[in-house]
Amino acid sequence: MALQPGPEELGEQVVEEPEDMEDQDASSISPAEEITLPVGQGGEDESEPLLLPWDRFSAWLHCICVVGFDLELGQAVEVIYPHHSKLSEKEKTSICYLSFPDSNSGCLGDTQFCFRFRQGSNRKSSMGCFLETADRDAPVSLKRDQGHYYGYVYFRQVRDKSLKRGYFQKSLVLISRLPYVTFFHSLLKILAPEYFDKLEPCLEAACNDIDRWPTPHPGRVLSLPIMGVVIKVRIPTCYDKPGTSQLVQSTQTDSQVSIVLPTIHEVDLFRCFHPVFFHIQMLWELVLLGEPLVVMAPSPAESSDTVLALISCLSPLRYCSDFRPYFTIHDSEFKEYTTRTQAPPSVILGVTNPFFAKTLQHWPHIVRIGDMKQEGEMAKQMKVRKLKNLKTLDCKTGVYSAFKPFLNKDEDILKQLQKGVQQKRPSAAQNAILRRYFLELTQSFIIPLERYVASLMPLQKSITPWKSPPQLRPFLQDEFMKTLEKAGPQLTSRLKGDWIGLYRQFLRCPNFDGWFRNRKREMSQKLDALHLEALCEEDLQLRTLEHTEVEKVDLVLKLKDKLTQAEKNHLPVRPGTVSKLQAHIEAIILGLPEDLQGILHRPSTP
Repeated sequence: MALQPGPEELGEQVVEEPEDMEDQDASSISPAEEITLPVGQGGEDESEPLLLPWDRFSAWLHCICVVGFDLELGQAVEVIYPHHSKLSEKEKTSICYLSFPDSNSGCLGDTQFCFRFRQGSNRKSSMGCFLETADRDAPVSLKRDQGHYYGYVYFRQVRDKSLKRGYFQKSLVLISRLPYVTFFHSLLKILAPEYFDKLEPCLEAACNDIDRWPTPHPGRVLSLPIMGVVIKVRIPTCYDKPGTSQLVQSTQTDSQVSIVLPTIHEVDLFRCFHPVFFHIQMLWELVLLGEPLVVMAPSPAESSDTVLALISCLSPLRYCSDFRPYFTIHDSEFKEYTTRTQAPPSVILGVTNPFFAKTLQHWPHIVRIGDMKQEGEMAKQMKVRKLKNLKTLDCKTGVYSAFKPFLNKDEDILKQLQKGVQQKRPSAAQNAILRRYFLELTQSFIIPLERYVASLMPLQKSITPWKSPPQLRPFLQDEFMKTLEKAGPQLTSRLKGDWIGLYRQFLRCPNFDGWFRNRKREMSQKLDALHLEALCEEDLQLRTLEHTEVEKVDLVLKLKDKLTQAEKNHLPVRPGTVSKLQAHIEAIILGLPEDLQGILHRPSTP
């Protein structure tokens, strides 16, 4: 909305264009300016609103479910905590089937895995605005999932001759929108054994503990008491340097802290990719391009870990298509994802049922995972297999695809990791090496795109207070491709290959669409923030001396609307900008008759 103080200052909106790209790079506004994030020390968050009972619980979890097996009904949700938690019948059915391994998996003892399913209806939380604020500081890959729930499962199956079936089978499931897989699995290791021993009173106590936790705010170190144990964690922020983890340090005052988690979400990449070790770079390309991919594994634990590893190898880029760490024939999207009447969708599925070997045989890319090898063993080098060789789920471990990678294989990373196995390098070190490799590969790919998109920002001198903020220039594929000759990935990566072909295909996939929409929103907010700052630098009182009362009132209303939008969209303005503009508005209001002052001082209706 343009602010128009008077007819004499109206004019056509003009956005100055640089004569060439180099000039623009030197003088345009960078959309990635460093922002300092205030980091607290955990505990009570002073910025939290007045919270209602169960609000804190809802910030972490939607509910906790107990899923058992009934000889007549099959799987059934036996208990939901807190009791007021709402799940549709469709959601309950999804949870029932996804909480148990397939019968062929043979999971005796305790098994942990996770799944993801569509949310049945749009539910609003009483903490909606606060959670949006906290989510703003989270990395894109750790933001709250608005359309899906995650289910974190602790499944127990043990022999019990007293039961007709001969086995005790039950799952404790945490339902959440948060992708904190490592954290919730650690939480279940504390909670589930206690539950299986003490049953429902234990769940009620645990829910009350969680409802006293501070909300999951990125950047803060949190101490979370649960069942007599204290977990200490730090949730990453989008301002953290990629590839670094700010380790949570134990202090002398942490005498009650039992567990310190170094990460809340990262899986062990090296262990997950070990069975298909020689194809990691090809798998990275398939995930980057949003190709349909199915992981066939012997158990839900290996299936879900492998799918989550594939998603995380794109970090810090967000995987924007659908993914299901554990998928069954009972899933509500089964027909949608297995139909042969159209091309397979852009989705990654993790399956264990042998039926899928036939049902998904038409999919272009299949990863077969056998039992994950013990530390110290090395997977044998195998060629990518043809899809016609895949007839059953019991076929050999490997990648089945006709895909031809765009980039040449990086032999150095393979040799480095092989040497680590021979020298019995710790698994954590192997995982760190592989995670660093994927990070550098993704950054080399994304930096040229970031550089080009930054050049789409208008010149700062084109932002004036009395005209609407200028628009971003459009993304032109051919123009971007021309920049790769001098400023492509060859500046930061030693890998050779068809980078141009890789970019062309990436620009047509959902991962580019999601990334660009996010960057475009960030840059538009930056333009709005700069426009707000430009207004603050103006002497608004002087500007309005010759204006009529109607024009002054109109200006005040527009300025108030700008402030409301700035607060709603969390614009990245300089400190003091909002208070300065509020002072300008107040000065204009004080120059108006008292009856108008009263009207303009009333709080605006949302």
